[in-house]
Amino acid sequence: MVKHKATFVKMKRLSAIKPGTTVRIYSFENNDIFLKLMEMGCVPGEQIKVEQVAPLGDPISISVAGYNLSLRLSEADTIFVEDL
Repeated sequence: MVKHKATFVKMKRLSAIKPGTTVRIYSFENNDIFLKLMEMGCVPGEQIKVEQVAPLGDPISISVAGYNLSLRLSEADTIFVEDL
């Protein structure tokens, strides 16, 4: 009999991550935006760093796949991330 150790991943939404924090993309809530984000390098498993948040909170700037990308808060809210 083999016992498996359960692994729990604490997921957060990208919109809740503070600037300067590096996280890993876990999944997407909305498949409609997934293709758009995938074309920009946002794929599950990719590390991203939140660089800046605009003064009113929208948009946010992230570093992904070697370049900076601005996302609307509504887009960032559909991306689930995990701590490294």
